[in-house]
Amino acid sequence: MKRLTLPLLAVLALCGFKPVVPPRADPGPVTLSLIERDQRLELPSYLHRGQYWVAGRQGQPYAVRLRNNSPERVLVVLSVDGLNVISGEVAAPDQTGYVLDPWQSADITGWRKSRQEVAQFVFTDPGNSYADRSGRPDNIGVIGIAVFNEAPRYVVPPPRTPPVARAQSKAQPQAAAEAADRALASVETTGSRIRAPSPAPALGTGHGQREASYSGSTTFERASRLPAQRVDLRYDSERNLVARGIIPAPYPRGERAPQAFPDGFVPDPPGYYGGR
Repeated sequence: MKRLTLPLLAVLALCGFKPVVPPRADPGPVTLSLIERDQRLELPSYLHRGQYWVAGRQGQPYAVRLRNNSPERVLVVLSVDGLNVISGEVAAPDQTGYVLDPWQSADITGWRKSRQEVAQFVFTDPGNSYADRSGRPDNIGVIGIAVFNEAPRYVVPPPRTPPVARAQSKAQPQAAAEAADRALASVETTGSRIRAPSPAPALGTGHGQREASYSGSTTFERASRLPAQRVDLRYDSERNLVARGIIPAPYPRGERAPQAFPDGFVPDPPGYYGGR
């Protein structure tokens, strides 16, 4: 059984507010991609009319890779087929999510069942998807994230050295330096830190086998009610993406695509005997 350690769950959210924000194309702090778990390969995405698409395969377990490209913590609310992957609710940006540390990358491998287990994400027939089986099939075929920055956290400053009388001005620089060293040592000892602020869909995501996946909890205060970033990633079968014109049709086995530069020189035509 595989053991995975995931980012912390956010346990403090802005309740009672459900903003609806359209996806934005501009870059944000988090990148989203899908990983084929059998071969540990990132599935390529295809841009089509402003929307990114990924081709999946029936029965294929996959992971959602979240990468924080910023020097700050972020909260990522993750939705698969329109459902929150932690709570199972119809997804909304104000819900719980995963907290990524600065520069952290994490693979989310399934629907969270507890702090110790998930049920694998598996590409499956839409009728066998978790969304359809739970009576909520309206948004099958899309994976999305809503990303929130963290509000600045107040940090207690170290104690300041009291001023020195003029009569002791010669000793003041050395005394101040020694006091600063003591204050710094105290901060390091106590562990305090100052942190810088078309065709019918052919695929859905199933509720696969359970596996070990450990995650803790933390508090997170959002910097704003609206997400700093929204990303949607659509997925479907390769056949459907070809039919939609999103990816080129593959050539049948043994058939060769035309080559602009197949060889280096011009051969003689049939019936040519070297005449001028």
